[in-house]
Amino acid sequence: MDTLSIVLGVVTWCLVAVAVGLIGGRRKIGFAWTLIFSLILTPIVGIIVALTSPKLPHGGEKWGFVHVGFMLLTALALISFLVVLLTGGIFFVAGGE
Repeated sequence: MDTLSIVLGVVTWCLVAVAVGLIGGRRKIGFAWTLIFSLILTPIVGIIVALTSPKLPHGGEKWGFVHVGFMLLTALALISFLVVLLTGGIFFVAGGE
C-alpha cells in the first residue's frame, strides 16, 4: 500500500466523521461526542449513536466548546493537505522521484 492511499484513507475517514458529527450537532449528544465516537470507533457507530440520541427542541444545535476551534483546525488541515497534494509533496515524502 502506498503513502497516497494511506493519506487519502485517513482524510476520507476524518471527513466522514465530521459529516456524522454534524448530524450529532442537532441532537442531545452534540457534535463533539459524535465526532469522538466516529473517529475512535467507526463512522457507522457514530451515526448509530447520533440517531439514537434525542433531537434538541426547536431545531437547535449543540456544538459545545469545539465549534469555532474545530472548524478552524479542519479548514487549516484541509488547506494544508491540498497544498501538499497539489505541489507533489506526497511523492517527496514517499521517496519517489
